[in-house]
Amino acid sequence: MPTTSTSSRRTVISVFAALGLVVAAMVTLGATGFAVKQVTGQALAVLEEVPGPESGPTCAVDKRYVDEETFGMRPDVIEAWNALRAKAKEQNITLCVNDGKRSRAQQQREFDKAVERFGSVEQAKKWALQPETSMHVKGIAVDIQPLNSAAWVDKNGGALGWCRRYDNEKWHFEYDPAYKTAGCPALLPSATGN
Repeated sequence: MPTTSTSSRRTVISVFAALGLVVAAMVTLGATGFAVKQVTGQALAVLEEVPGPESGPTCAVDKRYVDEETFGMRPDVIEAWNALRAKAKEQNITLCVNDGKRSRAQQQREFDKAVERFGSVEQAKKWALQPETSMHVKGIAVDIQPLNSAAWVDKNGGALGWCRRYDNEKWHFEYDPAYKTAGCPALLPSATGN
């Protein structure tokens, strides 16, 4: 009997060790963004913690910019982006996502860089939002480059739900399915509205 008991303990320990490795792998994948998927009904706070890509390959039509993937955005926004990009391609326009989804931490870094660049929080707020108000964090905004591509979206994107929102940011577009029928809202002077 001692042999059976020892064997049973080893089996139980092996099972627990295997489960521990599975849990560790799931946590690791989740932390890197690979296992994170938006689920209908999931709290927005969870989506806001999902990081977007830090960079991407060089934009094919303007090497000054990158073309990030759209992972981390809501599935409906990704679908709308793909439709917009396909429509642009039909007219020989290349759209590059110079910046898309950001987590709260990524947005805070963007805001901190703006404070450093412009010298004050008040000046930075004209060009960058804090995490709690950024549409990049909510997963519905993209910064499109080059500017001639952004101009095409400004003219044609509303029919597909994409509208420019800020007068001082010719590259920043947000998706809302209501824009398809209601049209684009009036531009705000800046991200903070002033």
